[in-house]
Amino acid sequence: MANIKSQKKRVLTNEKSHVRNVAVKSGLKSAIRATREAIASGDKDAAQAAYRVAAQKLDKAAGAGVIHKNQAANRKSGLAAGVNAL
Repeated sequence: MANIKSQKKRVLTNEKSHVRNVAVKSGLKSAIRATREAIASGDKDAAQAAYRVAAQKLDKAAGAGVIHKNQAANRKSGLAAGVNAL
């Protein structure tokens, strides 16, 4: 543990950010998995609804700096291609 007060604060804020980032990424993976499962089942309405949720989560994660905006865009385009193929 650091001896300097500002570094002690930094350690605490880094831990908060880490916990938040892990939670956001987990929710993101769940939304993407739900979209892929809906695409695999062939249900277009369910796939579109799941895609909307996943796209929103991707945009929020990119805006918060949890993932890079290019990674979000690439994942969204891949999911959109799957939904549009139905």
